[in-house]
Amino acid sequence: MLRLEHISKIYPTGEVLKDINWEVKPGDRIGLVGVNGAGKSTQLKIIMGETEPTDGEIIRPASLNIAYLSQEFDIDPTRTVREEFWRAFKEANEVHETLTQVHQAMETADPATLDRLLHEMDRLQRQFEAMDGYGLDARIEKILPEMGFAPEEGDRLVSSYSGGWQMRMNLGKILLQAPDLLLLDEPTNHLDLETIEWLESYLKDLTTPMVIVSHDREFLDRLCTQIVETERGVSTTYLGNYSMYLQQKAELRDAQLSAYERQQKELEKQQAFVDRFRASATRSTQAKSREKQLEKIERIEAPEGSVRTLHFRFPPAPRSGREVVQIKDLTHIYGDKILFLGANLLIERGDRIAFLGPNGAGKSTLLRMIMGMETPTDGTIKLGDHNVIPGYFEQNQAEALDLQKTVMQTIHDEVPDWKNEEVRTLLGRFLFSGDTVFKKVKALSGGEKARLALAKMLLQPVNLLILDEPTNHLDIPAKEMLEEALQNYDGTVIIVSHDRYFISKAANKIVEIRDGELRLYRGDYHYYLDKVAEEKEKAALLAAEAERERKAAEKRAKQKEKEKARKAAKA
Repeated sequence: MLRLEHISKIYPTGEVLKDINWEVKPGDRIGLVGVNGAGKSTQLKIIMGETEPTDGEIIRPASLNIAYLSQEFDIDPTRTVREEFWRAFKEANEVHETLTQVHQAMETADPATLDRLLHEMDRLQRQFEAMDGYGLDARIEKILPEMGFAPEEGDRLVSSYSGGWQMRMNLGKILLQAPDLLLLDEPTNHLDLETIEWLESYLKDLTTPMVIVSHDREFLDRLCTQIVETERGVSTTYLGNYSMYLQQKAELRDAQLSAYERQQKELEKQQAFVDRFRASATRSTQAKSREKQLEKIERIEAPEGSVRTLHFRFPPAPRSGREVVQIKDLTHIYGDKILFLGANLLIERGDRIAFLGPNGAGKSTLLRMIMGMETPTDGTIKLGDHNVIPGYFEQNQAEALDLQKTVMQTIHDEVPDWKNEEVRTLLGRFLFSGDTVFKKVKALSGGEKARLALAKMLLQPVNLLILDEPTNHLDIPAKEMLEEALQNYDGTVIIVSHDRYFISKAANKIVEIRDGELRLYRGDYHYYLDKVAEEKEKAALLAAEAERERKAAEKRAKQKEKEKARKAAKA
């Protein structure tokens, strides 16, 4: 279907891709993985034809219809949902708009002009019919419920829907074009868990081959049939999902290391023989023969070191009291929406709690109230009385950092007593080296800002970490380092995140925001999933029992009516 052969790409700033080789076959769901800057999005652009490779070629049929779901949605908020779906048919739209203009012109045209317009209308109608223009409404009506929209919701304005629903519109528009290959660039960014799970389920049922760039490991685990890793500009293909890729990569590395070490021992042994007997009168011929054999042996390369990633530990946390945060009878109204209604929760020392809930449920608002940055409508939120020292990682780092400062100044201003060497050492652990420490914050990428904000959190010891979407913009190796740092942290942690893999590694308790309440699950993410499944099963059984009771009561009532009627007839 599509094959990349020996693709390289060199920009003025350096070589991004060196030797890329992989292919997409019918039914494949391929995950492209690699650190930020490895060239994943560049590969998508090369496939789309937006970027030309420096060398190599893309082999594909000329008729291959490729669709691209980007991180930025092409959505017109002033249109209705149906009108937005109509935008998927660009050529048909243009013909339809021209037809409308012709119809309007015919209303005031003189006889000579009217005859020309009639011919033009006939031509346009035949062109519209050839595009199946009159059948497009039916296709839109069919895809509306597939994307989760009720028929009456098709007339609502796009602007009335959240980002998750706008993603569904964008996906629906792409699928209306009947693509042969679907490219997805970070499709889960900024979606809540419910929408991510819907997207997973929907894509899993599609037969369309797809290539996915994502840092969402759970998403890659549940969807992908292959993983293509790009490391140092070279691609390697692994069969299976993300977990299988990790296992295979570790096994290959171990096998390569073992083979390398075995060969090194044998080479050392043979070289020792050559060195010992090279000048021997009786064995010099044998030594020279072995030396020639050594020169011919193909050397096994040692496994390359891991790709450079950030490495850090949070400072030791000063010991706090047992009660770290107490939420009591919390009620909070935002606009005309009730976020919390009499909610209660006690967070204790050592808890690593993840707050879950759909977008708009109040998760970030709750973190700001814990920090004292917002005041609840009613009830109280207070930190524990004994030595609770909070540190807050805001969701939007562009707002949290001073954009006019350099990377170096951002850290130095927090710890003015530090020497330049100490600041540079800390920044080096977060992958800021050389002249990058003199870049202004406004020139940093999203991932760089996230790393800089994490670096700031190491400057002062805290015993309560409050993290709002800390993995946004981080690549997978950086997420793994953050997970490890949190697992080794001895303070209390509060997390808001849509990254299920991260939550499963970092949290030991889950709090779900549901119906204005804070529902505590005293276990990790998988325990929470099991308990929610149990609750749903129990609710389904209760509903079925209630339905049986209703039908039985209805039957008894009818029998009673019949008996009453029979007695009345006898009388």
